[in-house]
Amino acid sequence: QVQLVESGGGLVQAGGSLRLSCAASGSIFSISGMGWYRQAPGKQRELVARVFSGGSTDAADSVKGRFTISRDIAKNTVYLQMNTLKAEDTADYYCNVYGTGAAGRYFDSWGQGTQVTVSS
Repeated sequence: QVQLVESGGGLVQAGGSLRLSCAASGSIFSISGMGWYRQAPGKQRELVARVFSGGSTDAADSVKGRFTISRDIAKNTVYLQMNTLKAEDTADYYCNVYGTGAAGRYFDSWGQGTQVTVSS
């Protein structure tokens, strides 16, 4: 079983910055991908950004140039640096990590979510 612990959400004014962190722990053999998704009230969950095992990344067009995803492989931790935040970035942000567990089983874990509120 793989657990994810998120931190870093909060309230910020438009134009400000926040950094989200997500640490994975538990029965992990290898991580194939780590990412951040968000869900605003009344909307579907959407991909924000993700990083794959080889280091490549992709991100939603709406956040390119403002958000940066990175990871610390040794700590099984993924970060999301969010700059120039806009009111439309307000949402619950969820961490997702998937890969292979110590027993050779595939896992796909989600964090509990952290709220980001951007005031205009």
